[in-house]
Amino acid sequence: MKITKALLLTALLSTTSIAQDNFKTPASVKADFEGFAERLNSGSQLHRDMQALAEKLLKSEGHNLDTKMRLLALTGQFDEALKVLAEIRANQDTSAYPANPFLTLQQELFFKTKIREQRTNESFETAFRHVYEAIFRPLNNKEAHKASYYMGYSLEQGIPYMKFVFGRVAGSDELSSKDAASLLYNYQDYYVYNAVIPASKPLQEEDIDRRYITDRNVLIKTPEGITLSAVVVRPRGVAEPMPAALNFTIYNVPDSNLREALNAAAHGYAGVIADARGKRLSTDEIRPYETEHKDANAVVDWISKQSWNNGEVAMYGGSYNGFAAWAAAKHAHPALKTIVPYVAAIPGYGLPMENNISISANYAWPFYVANNRGLDFDLYFDNARWGSLNTKWFESGRPYREYDAVDGLTNPWFQKWLDHPAYDEYWQAMVPYKNDYKNINIPVLSITGYYDDGQISALRYLNDHHTYNKNADHYLVIGPYDHWSAQGTQRKNLRGIELDQSAFINVPEITFEWMDHILKGAPKPALVKNKVNYQVMGADTWKHVPSLAEMNSDTVRYYLNTESSGEHHTLSTHRETKTGNVLQTVNYTDRKTQNNASYPWPIIRDQLETFGGKVFLTDTFAEDMELSGQFSGKLDIRMNKKDVDLAVTLYEILPDGKFIHLASYMGRASYAADETKRHLLTPGEIESIEFNRTRMVSKRIAEGSRIAAIVNVNKNVIAQVNYGTGKDVSLESIKDAGEPLKLEWQNSSYLNLPIKPLK
Repeated sequence: MKITKALLLTALLSTTSIAQDNFKTPASVKADFEGFAERLNSGSQLHRDMQALAEKLLKSEGHNLDTKMRLLALTGQFDEALKVLAEIRANQDTSAYPANPFLTLQQELFFKTKIREQRTNESFETAFRHVYEAIFRPLNNKEAHKASYYMGYSLEQGIPYMKFVFGRVAGSDELSSKDAASLLYNYQDYYVYNAVIPASKPLQEEDIDRRYITDRNVLIKTPEGITLSAVVVRPRGVAEPMPAALNFTIYNVPDSNLREALNAAAHGYAGVIADARGKRLSTDEIRPYETEHKDANAVVDWISKQSWNNGEVAMYGGSYNGFAAWAAAKHAHPALKTIVPYVAAIPGYGLPMENNISISANYAWPFYVANNRGLDFDLYFDNARWGSLNTKWFESGRPYREYDAVDGLTNPWFQKWLDHPAYDEYWQAMVPYKNDYKNINIPVLSITGYYDDGQISALRYLNDHHTYNKNADHYLVIGPYDHWSAQGTQRKNLRGIELDQSAFINVPEITFEWMDHILKGAPKPALVKNKVNYQVMGADTWKHVPSLAEMNSDTVRYYLNTESSGEHHTLSTHRETKTGNVLQTVNYTDRKTQNNASYPWPIIRDQLETFGGKVFLTDTFAEDMELSGQFSGKLDIRMNKKDVDLAVTLYEILPDGKFIHLASYMGRASYAADETKRHLLTPGEIESIEFNRTRMVSKRIAEGSRIAAIVNVNKNVIAQVNYGTGKDVSLESIKDAGEPLKLEWQNSSYLNLPIKPLK
């Protein structure tokens, strides 16, 4: 598992019950960030100020156990901190997972080391060795690897995050109790890791060497003459050739990638982590997305020829790594026996554009992965820069082509991808396309989430595999997860919504259970009971059906009627007999308001935000319903422009007035019929825009709830603005806005909702 922003961002604390005292912000906190890494060390004024602040805050009441433990540790009360840690472990919520005996192991190691150091006068390093070995020596491979997860923090990535943490409060003269607790929580975490990671590294190496055979500097020559690097880890004591578990990645985080290879070896595989072209030990040109179909396939071929491999390779991984697994499958190497891609991207389809609309969410990503053979943490994690850039560009009215000019730093990959606004041969070459799927006859397990940004890509792989290969052996696991939680394990709360107990799954364990099933004859993972396995949010249950079509078998057609329902219009199963429309006007020169700024964060809100769109409401449901699958529809529109970017967002409006984001669609009208070729619309004529490349969800729609559909035009800070001239959208600017868009939503328009009574 790669180190990600999500892994680094320690959860903000729930400290609302603390007495709301204010504390003076120490001068060391308000100082600039010059020499910041050194100031985080234990002997600095900053550390003394953090200790003093912890002493003051500890006198307040209402701290949760995690916070209390860290405050005790900062004030040197390690025995007491250790007792609180034991209480935290004893009070684990085991409703979703078994109790984890290694929870916050880094804290235990630190506390016990400090206690031993004080009692024996040993150096920290000597005391740490005694403590470390007492814990790790008795563990088996799987247990030791699970424990080593807590040694996996990246200090290199931690510095930018700590700058973010301190930057949040540096401008204030006073800290609230909540802000002080959050600051100290994050600081103490980093402080412990800063002590534990360096001390643990040589001991981890000794433990790894005792358990595994490792080669961290493997060089692989491809048929093109490209050199790729890899890490190979095999469990000691295994004489026979074994299957390999391959993760192909562009994310060069050596410690994290080594842990991934170790995890595979701990599960009885030859763990291989291969670096993309130009990364780590490769000196070739970095080419994100473009060559994985060749390079990953070459690595599979290389593995199959090694004496320690039995000729069987499984590929797995999330996001880019999931894409790489599909890219390798494009060539159907005989040694590739299965793939387990999660939240797998399709370049040109899910990003950097969605349904032919270029989006800015991944704008900084090329700098991150392509600036050097490692990763450019400092630039990528400059959140303030990228957040303000969205707004600066939007308010400037400049063409999307000049997005990087607004920033001041040229982005060549961004410019290259804008050269391909259609899903053309450039994109098609990167992953299986149409008839390529006929040759993919291996079992596939795809995992994604209802709120995964790349969900439409995962579903595209599934749909195309079944469309072009009638014998496709493809399984799907999907539930209430986002891009990060669908790759690992989940928290109880996802963007404000509480998950059902049944929603908690362990993706890494499911991955190896699946590999064991395919390669070793073990049973399928318990969750995989049919081809499509989905969790019904709010019903606390999983359902299992043979196909997405079966999931969508009870689709109901709802028309966009002009009839009013309060301030809104009706979404009805009955079409109005009289032709009519609902007019929407959008002024493209207005940069104070946005349309379709409806990203699902938070998922649940207190009131319906229309973001300038037109709202259509169903009647109140008289019984519990189940909305499961992908919605689709036909939008009949007439307007005064040649093109438009359309959006549809579905919400459940609860009886108490809160609303829950369900699913959405966003796409360019001129590409709706054919993503590979643009067909402009005729101003003044009614045009039918059929769409089905939507996001899916499964959720209980409670009795007394309604469904709201917001139809809208996409005009916001996180995507291109389509001015409707018919020119290349990336070249249009506010000068092309002309008169406001006047769009008539015809009442012959409809949505197909996969909804039925809940059973």
